[in-house]
Amino acid sequence: MKNTFTVTNIFLSVFSKNHLSFILSKNKIRTIVIFCLTIVISGLNCILLAQDTSKKHIINSYEVEIKGDLNGFDLSLESKKTKNGLEVVTLKLDRDSSAQPPQLELKWSLPSQDIVGHWSTRSGLTKNILPDWWPSNVTSSMAKNAPVISLFGSNDQNRLTFAVSDALNTAKLTTSIREEDGYIYNHIFLFTTKHKAVSHYEIELYFDNRKQPYYQSLKEVSDWWASKKEYTPAYVPEHARLPMYSTWYSYHQKVNPIALLKECKKAKEMGFESIIIDDGWQTLDSKRGYAYTGDWIPERIPEMKKFVEDVHALDMKFLLWYALPLVGEKSEAYKKLDGKFLRYWDGQGAYELDPRYPESRKHVIEICIKALKEWNLDGFKLDFIGRWVARKHTVLEAIDGRDYASVNEAADKLMTDLISELTKIKPDIMIEFRQPYIGPLMRKYGNIFRAGDCPNSVLDNRVKTTDLRLLSGNTAVHSDMIMWHYEEQVEIAAFQLLSVLYSVPQISVRLEDIPKDHQAMIQFYLNYWTENQKTLLDGNFEAPFPLNHYPSLTSTDDEKKIITLYSDQFISLKNDLPPKIDIINAKNSSTVIIQTMENLGNYVYNVYNCLGEIKATGELNFAKNTQSISVPVSGLISLERKK
Repeated sequence: MKNTFTVTNIFLSVFSKNHLSFILSKNKIRTIVIFCLTIVISGLNCILLAQDTSKKHIINSYEVEIKGDLNGFDLSLESKKTKNGLEVVTLKLDRDSSAQPPQLELKWSLPSQDIVGHWSTRSGLTKNILPDWWPSNVTSSMAKNAPVISLFGSNDQNRLTFAVSDALNTAKLTTSIREEDGYIYNHIFLFTTKHKAVSHYEIELYFDNRKQPYYQSLKEVSDWWASKKEYTPAYVPEHARLPMYSTWYSYHQKVNPIALLKECKKAKEMGFESIIIDDGWQTLDSKRGYAYTGDWIPERIPEMKKFVEDVHALDMKFLLWYALPLVGEKSEAYKKLDGKFLRYWDGQGAYELDPRYPESRKHVIEICIKALKEWNLDGFKLDFIGRWVARKHTVLEAIDGRDYASVNEAADKLMTDLISELTKIKPDIMIEFRQPYIGPLMRKYGNIFRAGDCPNSVLDNRVKTTDLRLLSGNTAVHSDMIMWHYEEQVEIAAFQLLSVLYSVPQISVRLEDIPKDHQAMIQFYLNYWTENQKTLLDGNFEAPFPLNHYPSLTSTDDEKKIITLYSDQFISLKNDLPPKIDIINAKNSSTVIIQTMENLGNYVYNVYNCLGEIKATGELNFAKNTQSISVPVSGLISLERKK
């Protein structure tokens, strides 16, 4: 730094001592001018110094440039391990005294050769790569997304998957195509939001360009995070992996215990093992705001303990919705916790609790423990966790009663302590979070990740549940609550359930009110799902063609392969097949085309419609050829190798 050729040097070389004396001898106006000029020079000087900190490092064959004004921090990199195209590098920042970490930009590029799209927890229905003037991006923090991007080729092969280890603090990852040169430009931005002062910080950078399916690379990123002690995933009880009934779309905030108990009886008969009572139980206010939320008194279900007992008598589990960060302005909790809020949520009539106050954390934990003990709950659906974030004007200091400076660290402390206390009381407690509260750190607190709200959207629910499956390890992945119009054609209504077969289905239609054929359809496919749960949830899951919204999905174990078609395309079968194959026709045409690459022998089959009625039986010879089979819309063909 001392040898840097700065703007100050330029200024002094232009103006001689006589020039300076002349200027300084003038009146105060000119003194002010020189003062302002000095400030400008200082600012320009800082810019050049910041540019001077730019360094280039080779990481997994990529020339990665690291830019930023280090602000007195020493930066070092150390390669931790390299394995056939996978390299993990530790980046460290050290300083003699604490200061806010510098904003860092890591950037590199690679030629766009057979790179057709990108995958992130934010990409959703837009998995193409956008131009550099509007880059594809994902921003992650404790309760928002996950810090990873995977670039994939036309054959679903991984071209580059990059990630960072820090899932607590904000990280922004981007990728884009530059039209001028056809290169893919990638960035990792650190400390783009306010961060508490530190003297030491380290983060691991994960670069994987191995030639394997992109979904295999994502699975290994998930395993990498889960292997870290600070991200150890929560235990997943078996009931978290079984179908659930949700009240949200069927009742919204107007939950009624008498009506719901009837629904539970019907739901249990059909194969649902739990009920989630969603928003509305805690207040008589039905305006979809939260001005009266925060005391968590069951105003709409005053006999909550008796209601839970009645549901348990049906041999069903009971989960209850909570929005822990919200304290309504008309609640008693607001008076108790006044002054211990992050901010006011305009339009919702509620404040957002600041977890950095020990009183706030104690309040949240006591509320949940009280409900668990008094009502004998089996789980919680915890919502709006993403509101626990620092904003531009948040003071990141442990003062004025706060024992944490960092909102992220305090929220982590709260959630860690909460889950610890709840599992002491009930080890198999179920905790649900919905997208985007689905990162590696959130797996430590919860054992259910649910797709984000997408009512009546077959496509959205399929993409969201599939995206969750690819990065969630053994955490139970649930669909968004399934709903449809009650006069819908039954084959079309069935698409809703078939779109989420590879996750745990949640349903939210009034089971007593839907037509009989809709009931029969649900019954058939819930039975099917239950019988094949092991294959669907634990088998080798393949999600080809992400750019086309996963037009087919497959899961395979030693006993069975289950293939679901969501668009007209052929199925290619090879000789590595298990003895049983099910092909589900989740599209609006009855033609299923199978291509066999070699002679696979004879299979007997049954063809079912979506009501479970057998429509055809027979025997197929899978010689090396292509053949067309008729399967009803939303039906399936079940094949078994002839002995």
